[in-house]
Amino acid sequence: MITAVERVRAAYARIARADRPEVWIDLRAREDAEADAAAVDARIAAGERLPLAGTVFAVKGNIDVAGLPTTAGCPAYAYRPAADAPAVARLKAAGAVLLGTTNLDQFATGLVGTRSPYGAVRNAVDPAYVSGGSSSGSAVAVALGIADFALGTDTAGSGRVPAALNGIVGLKPTIGLVPTDGVVPACASLDCVTVFARTLPEAERALSFMAAPSARELPALEQRRPGPWRIAVPDPGQLGELDKGWPEAFRSAATRLADAGAEILPVDLTPFTEAAAMLYEGAFVAERYTAVGTFVDARAGSADLDPTVAGIISRARDIPAHRLYADREKLSALRTRAVVALGDADALLLPTTPGHPTLAEVAADPVGTNARLGRFTNSTNLFDLAAVAVPAGEVNGLPFGVMLIGPAFTDERLARVAGLLTTPPLRLAVVGAHLSGQPLNGQLLALGGRLVRTTTTAPAYRLYALDTVPPKPGLVRAREGGAAIETEVWQLPAEGLGALLAALPRPMALGSVELADGTSVPGFLCEPEALDGAREITSYGGWRAALAATS
Repeated sequence: MITAVERVRAAYARIARADRPEVWIDLRAREDAEADAAAVDARIAAGERLPLAGTVFAVKGNIDVAGLPTTAGCPAYAYRPAADAPAVARLKAAGAVLLGTTNLDQFATGLVGTRSPYGAVRNAVDPAYVSGGSSSGSAVAVALGIADFALGTDTAGSGRVPAALNGIVGLKPTIGLVPTDGVVPACASLDCVTVFARTLPEAERALSFMAAPSARELPALEQRRPGPWRIAVPDPGQLGELDKGWPEAFRSAATRLADAGAEILPVDLTPFTEAAAMLYEGAFVAERYTAVGTFVDARAGSADLDPTVAGIISRARDIPAHRLYADREKLSALRTRAVVALGDADALLLPTTPGHPTLAEVAADPVGTNARLGRFTNSTNLFDLAAVAVPAGEVNGLPFGVMLIGPAFTDERLARVAGLLTTPPLRLAVVGAHLSGQPLNGQLLALGGRLVRTTTTAPAYRLYALDTVPPKPGLVRAREGGAAIETEVWQLPAEGLGALLAALPRPMALGSVELADGTSVPGFLCEPEALDGAREITSYGGWRAALAATS
């Protein structure tokens, strides 16, 4: 296992090789980070449990870190917090070592990563393209392999757009799941602390330490209907104009979900796109003025202020109150339509962005290019939804990403569905109580299982009726006198199979089952000692036939 000190040294070596100074606002001195790492290693040596020991992370510059200025991307705004934001403190307490604070679109107002006096953050794959924002530095620090994970924020898509454009994972949790104390607000009622990582398990692990279940009361969620994952996918015509090659990449992602066993459902995207336009074009942008408007007005024309950001915030000052109430009423109606459109779908699949602009394209049209990037992300927090953005391939050598969006507090479910895109599904052979129509088949359905085919084992097995509740058979490989046994092959997400095995009671065990065509798949077998006194039913050729014959 790599030590914390070794990981810190590797991170600073990577920083030197990458030569991307625009990623950082305040990079900690190497000796300070090494001192923290040495303290972590000493605590581990003393027997303390620190689950994140050996990892390093970065924090977006609008989140408080004790000892470093919080700038929110504006030098004149900087203040020195007395304590870490709770999300940061929890990660440190778990053993992660902080590298520094990262660049962002000023006051978290932007999706491009270029609106900063600290410099435009260039894309990790091709520096001619934007990194995406506003959590630009955090995403690139992860994509370049400098940080194991990084914190961002997401109001309109800032925790997802940079993930997609840099080929990494971005988790945008349910509003309130991670405390926003110690975060400079963009729109306080919509802001989320998010996490970037190169893989889904790494992102989930970091999020688990940041989350605070008591921050918001957990509602009573409707029981999910058993069966495969149900994914809502809009008609291509509703997506609007996408970059060249992106429609095909999106269809490919949907196909991969279907191939993994998901049921693809149609959905009307209209309420989502109409609500997305309201975030900046409507009255909700006034909340950005509430956050930092007085500061921006007092420094009008200052070189510290990005002119595009300052213009957006200052114009929000004059939005009349009656317009806010009208927009709230309209949003409520759109939210109702969106819920109806989703029906019982577990998630909505969308491209994270419609395209990937170059730095030159943003410079030529800073407002229009930015607005286009939020077409699919802007409505998520307005509708109080959770989301996860994951890589889904490449187009013309650049990362292509999709996101899965679902109801509040279905964060874990969304991650399981996203796992179908990042982890190949596994197959499982069943011969007894998990067969279609049998008492335990619902376990497979609830875990997103899908029946692939019905076949038999190779003629090398024996089957016994076990004294269990519910009744089930035991399958064992025979040294001689074996037969072919009816078998169903099911496909499950990897984590679904893991959950099934964790609850598997003795005498059942998982082993390799040879099928009639000569291939082998994992399947349920029986421990030999459980067969003492059991009745052999091999001659019936399968469990269902044995039940029918003895009923």
